[in-house]
Amino acid sequence: MNERIQIYCKKLKLGRIGDIYDQIEAETYEEFLLHCLEKEVQAQEHNKVQRLIKKAGFSQLKTLEDYDESWAPELPSTVTMDALKDLSFLENQQNIMMVGSVGTGKSHLSTALGVEACRRGKEVRFYRVNDLVSKLLEKHRNGTLHRFMQGFRKAELIILDELGFVPFHKDGSELLFSLIAECYENTSVIVTSNLEFGQWNTIFGDKRLTAAIMDRLVHHAHIITFAGESYRLTNALSKSKTFE
Repeated sequence: MNERIQIYCKKLKLGRIGDIYDQIEAETYEEFLLHCLEKEVQAQEHNKVQRLIKKAGFSQLKTLEDYDESWAPELPSTVTMDALKDLSFLENQQNIMMVGSVGTGKSHLSTALGVEACRRGKEVRFYRVNDLVSKLLEKHRNGTLHRFMQGFRKAELIILDELGFVPFHKDGSELLFSLIAECYENTSVIVTSNLEFGQWNTIFGDKRLTAAIMDRLVHHAHIITFAGESYRLTNALSKSKTFE
């Protein structure tokens, strides 16, 4: 009997029910069935979120729960921290520009928003910008760029982390522009950068291309400024003191 139940659950893709049905206590058939279905739905929803998080490609996992709001950035009048956490910017395909010094929490917050989007069933893509440009150049060389770009069309949020650490070759800048142009008013983009906007020309090396990229990113965007000392360094120092 148990073996047949396992076979049918597998065929119907009800793996969780097959694992726990003999552990459920209930007074009626209806109650038993309800509890079984509840467990199955919970398991499938959990698995979906884990698949989305894996597919997003985060360099490390950060959540809104472990974000220290005492380090909250300077927010523009167009958005609140509660609105950010609620992902309201996704509704109108708005962008988030996070600008500030190295270590001030930009990547943490952007990743946490991405993880929250995954939890809500959204397709997310996370890339360090230098890695993305290298990938775009590689796909362009081997003729698979179109297929690679199609994967971005499925995304509802794209996170471009650490823009500004290394200048790009002209071809890389143009490919990145093509991706950003494709996202314009279709997909929300979060960008983190340690450079002020006036310094972006040093990354892309062409004033007209820089202006075109900025125009598409900043339009419909909330610009968030991160100031103060390094978030990571302060955390490291505080932890070291606990062991003194």
